[in-house]
Amino acid sequence: MWAVPQTVKSNVDLTVGGEVTLIGHGNGHGRGMGQWGAFGYAKQGWSSTQILSHYYGGTTAGKVDNVDVSVILTGESSVNVFADAGLKVGEVAVAPGQAVSLSGSTATITDGCGGGVVQTVELPRSMVSPITAGPGRPVPELLKMCGSNETFRGSLGFDGDRVINVVPLDDYVKGVVPKEIIVSWADEGGAEALKAQAVAARTYALASMDISKPIDDTQNSQVYGGVGAEDPRTNAAVDATAGVVLMKDGKPAFTEFSSSTGGATDGRDFPAVLDEGDTISPYRDWTATVSSDSIASTFGVGSLTGFEVIEAYGMGAENGRAATVRISGTGGTVDVPAQEVRTKLQLRSSFFSVQGQTTPPAIVAPPSGVGSTPTGGVPAIPAPGGTPLPTGELPATPGTGAGDLVSELLALAEAAIGGKFTELGGSSGVLGEALGPILPTTSGTGAVQQFQNGSVFFGPDTGAHALGGLALLNFALQGGESVLGLPLEDSLSTLLGPVTQVFQSKFAGGVLEVDPATGQASRK
Repeated sequence: MWAVPQTVKSNVDLTVGGEVTLIGHGNGHGRGMGQWGAFGYAKQGWSSTQILSHYYGGTTAGKVDNVDVSVILTGESSVNVFADAGLKVGEVAVAPGQAVSLSGSTATITDGCGGGVVQTVELPRSMVSPITAGPGRPVPELLKMCGSNETFRGSLGFDGDRVINVVPLDDYVKGVVPKEIIVSWADEGGAEALKAQAVAARTYALASMDISKPIDDTQNSQVYGGVGAEDPRTNAAVDATAGVVLMKDGKPAFTEFSSSTGGATDGRDFPAVLDEGDTISPYRDWTATVSSDSIASTFGVGSLTGFEVIEAYGMGAENGRAATVRISGTGGTVDVPAQEVRTKLQLRSSFFSVQGQTTPPAIVAPPSGVGSTPTGGVPAIPAPGGTPLPTGELPATPGTGAGDLVSELLALAEAAIGGKFTELGGSSGVLGEALGPILPTTSGTGAVQQFQNGSVFFGPDTGAHALGGLALLNFALQGGESVLGLPLEDSLSTLLGPVTQVFQSKFAGGVLEVDPATGQASRK
């Protein structure tokens, strides 16, 4: 009944000088939002809020002031600037047609770029500013580099020997989003993906500032191109989400993102989720062939005798994203995190399996557990043979008693959820086919099974109840079990269903009211 990932059955030939073929999915580290997946979901009608809630589980939306961001411009070594409307150095106004060159704490005002010296000014801080401070200044007030005409919002100057651009947060994000996402998606039904990217970029910048991580204009932070990178479509996305960030534990969340998850996120700072939106990605599937000699020399194991994924997360194709790889050779054996293997072998992602591996990997829970999905509850994590594992902490080793408690819970849940499934018409009823096994919920005190059109939740004190459509969507968006507890009744309204009045869904921790006209929910 359950869809258990397949494992390749042929033998792997690791002769000296041979090759290892990897079957892979996705592009990038896979943590947080997948950009192609966000585009796919946007084309399906998801809002930016739904997209962000899916990828960044455990966060809440917040609003911040338009604080200044200091960005290191790695490609610049000097500050020699002008502005069509004039500019300022310290308290000195510089007229239109004049330029300013900085050297240490001295600003030299010249008659145009490279012209005669008009005045020198000693500065407490080596910075040149627009004639009028503040965000969203008109184009004539923006600072331009002499020679290249590169244009920047905010101020330009030095921090030590590094050229920096001090710019209001949302103006900074306007220079980031078009460098980090495909702008034309806005013309293909993907405008909400651009909005999601704007929120992720804004939040990531604040999270970096919160831990005093330097921000530059490269992939070490986020790629930033100043005004020259801006596009009306991405500027609209930034303006539409002005000041919106994602908070976690009272701080800006570390909202990493990557190109393509391959069908399941990595689950580091946020719970891992299946990524059905990613089916649109050109990086969804790939193969890579790596020489045995290259692997052996990279990891220092002598002549290579074995290369296998020994742990994986079980979500998606071929047992899911790799977690740990065992590399064996005549000089020893090392167990290496899959992300490290990805980096050192220059693979597209850590979501790969070894062609011909005969022994399936152990299925382990992702570091931050498994998240809910707005369209169907908690994804299945089947172990080899279909044995379900919890979505959070792994079961205790035999003999501690904890494993017995999990078994007892799942046995109770199997009977109750099976009864609810039958009551609602079985596979031809409102739930449709089961998509995975019964799993403990994040708290470990309940269980859940995912179906095509919803999920059935079970608790020893609440019984088995089904959620679908708007009820399930808003259950996930409001924080799921950790906030509302488990459901006390069935609530299977569909996203496009006939309900026209506000309806209620009752949970152990409160009541969720949903307005079907807007899809908005409130907790009572």
